[in-house]
Amino acid sequence: MTTSRAVAVAAVALVAVLVVLIVTGGSGAHRYKLIFSTAGQLVNDNDVQIGGRRVGSIKKIELTRDNRAQITIEVEEPYAPLHVGTTAVIRQTSLSGIANRYIALSPGPNNAPKYRDGATLPANATTTAVDLDQIFNTFDDKTRKGLATTIQGFADWYQGKGRTANGVAKYFPPALAATRRLSEQLAADKPALRALVRNTGSVVAALGAKGDTLTQLVSNTNTTLGAVAAENASLDQALVYLAPTLRRGSTTFVNLRGVLGDFDKLVAVSKPATKNLTPFLKQLEPLLTESQPTIHNLAKLLQQPGPQNDLTDLLNDAPQLASVAHTSFANSITALNKSLPVLSFIRPYTPDFVGWLRDFGQSTSNYDANGHYARVQPVFNSFKYDQTANTLTPVPDPERLPGLENGPQLVPRCPGAAVQAPADGSAPWRDTNGNLDCNPAIVPPGQ
Repeated sequence: MTTSRAVAVAAVALVAVLVVLIVTGGSGAHRYKLIFSTAGQLVNDNDVQIGGRRVGSIKKIELTRDNRAQITIEVEEPYAPLHVGTTAVIRQTSLSGIANRYIALSPGPNNAPKYRDGATLPANATTTAVDLDQIFNTFDDKTRKGLATTIQGFADWYQGKGRTANGVAKYFPPALAATRRLSEQLAADKPALRALVRNTGSVVAALGAKGDTLTQLVSNTNTTLGAVAAENASLDQALVYLAPTLRRGSTTFVNLRGVLGDFDKLVAVSKPATKNLTPFLKQLEPLLTESQPTIHNLAKLLQQPGPQNDLTDLLNDAPQLASVAHTSFANSITALNKSLPVLSFIRPYTPDFVGWLRDFGQSTSNYDANGHYARVQPVFNSFKYDQTANTLTPVPDPERLPGLENGPQLVPRCPGAAVQAPADGSAPWRDTNGNLDCNPAIVPPGQ
């Protein structure tokens, strides 16, 4: 055999060895079995993560004899082998998809015994994700009906108000930043947070026992806000004056600090004189007793039953005051009446908004050696690409997406259509008048 032929045979043998190592798992991965009460919408090749980093994947999903889910995972080195004390949780990346789950591992201490390959972690080391429809299924018929009515009201509230909501969206970043700071302060004082939760539970239970009273309160508040909204012009003028008033008040309080120092001196000087204050008050008590009829007559002078017979009626007769009050309250009522459609449109999307807040937190929960990072996907609709000229051309305003409203490039999914429909048919939700811009035929796979 020639030297060149021997080299060729050795190269072929080396390639064969590499292929065998790859096929037989020469990458150093280790397999383990996890037992969950349900598969939690997991599918093969879903991520297995540690600290937000993919360290493996799901290889097999099986059903045990006691009707539990047995998940076979593969974890790559150097994150494997796993140690005793490791826990696993099924987590969701967001509520906007179906098969977007992953398994998050919390490794056990390095000084604990290692699991052998193919070992099954104990059942107390796994936690199954709770789906939104499972929460809804715990409600009774009356509660579900009320929730459906609330969602319907929110749909009417949001209808046609996408551009208006865009104007409000610019306030989301400072609101989220303030919420983050509040959450950090609450987490820093866990005993106080637990006490707050317990006290809130007691308050909610007490309010629940007064359902009829709360209903009347909401109804009266609605009437009051309608009257105030009619005075939107006056309220706007009041807000204009509020900023300079607060600035002047701040200056006044700053100057008050110097006055307090002088006031301390006044109190110190007044202490010798106060020793005679007790005898004076004893002598003053009979005078106060005898002045009660006078105070009673003064109260009658200010207000008493009947028309045109007290000081209040005199003030009401002031033409300029009556004219201003009449215009102000009429404008407030108009403003509140016009705001009702906006509130009715937004109400059914409250669960979507709450879910967005929760998912926003999850999107920033991942971290690496540089700290936390967020997965974002910006969408721009101001230009379109011309393949012929290889240029970007502006999109006319009528063809641009209105922001929070569904457009032709977005999935017009109805509220509640992102998950499997509950047995009572309360989702996907559809408004009775058919004005909601969504397609009820868009449902999760298999439904």
